[in-house]
Amino acid sequence: MMDVYTSPTPNGIKVPIALEELGLPYRLHRVDLSRGGIAVPELVAINPNAKIPAIIDRLADGQSVPMFESGAILLYLAGLKPGLVPTAAIAHASTLSWLFLQVAGLGPNFGNAGFFLRNDPSNRVAIERFQGEARRHLALLEQRLAECEWLNGESYSIADIAHFGWVRSAAYAGLKLSRASVCECMGRTHRTAGNCSARHRAMQGLESGLSRGLSGLTLATRYQPRSRC
Repeated sequence: MMDVYTSPTPNGIKVPIALEELGLPYRLHRVDLSRGGIAVPELVAINPNAKIPAIIDRLADGQSVPMFESGAILLYLAGLKPGLVPTAAIAHASTLSWLFLQVAGLGPNFGNAGFFLRNDPSNRVAIERFQGEARRHLALLEQRLAECEWLNGESYSIADIAHFGWVRSAAYAGLKLSRASVCECMGRTHRTAGNCSARHRAMQGLESGLSRGLSGLTLATRYQPRSRC
């Protein structure tokens, strides 16, 4: 059984979605970000940086495997069961490349744009810098997804999951996306979110991340994955 410490944020929903896709059982623990992760000793014990998401995988042999940082967790989960990272060399390498583009590029720029918009709106240099980079990364997604259905060029993967949470939350960075619903394809620019949303198990993971346990006030909400459709 895996314990997942997270919140309904663009980074936080990555882990429930991946777990649902893989059909792995887990317990979901809500971290109240208004109090800061440092207020949750169980989280700090896993991640000294006190940030979500973080997991601890309790193995059958009694060992406990702690993991933090969303990209690292996605890679760990994908290694437990086939399905979210292709084995073919080119598609495998492409998955890692697009995953880390999100971790090092799109996510931080979206996040920083949102931070300055809310906390220092007069700082136009910072806002324009981070919004400009956020738009540039969206243009990269548009170009890639005009060429192929999924980011790695072969199949749905952890790279798509990683981008999904941020693309669907682009308004946080002050960016307007043309979309009717998260559950519908959103047009070429946002096909990552659209395709991901169309997947039944991705929606179960999103529901789990946003509703089951994460909307409550207590820790240790137990959740077992649903059967595949």
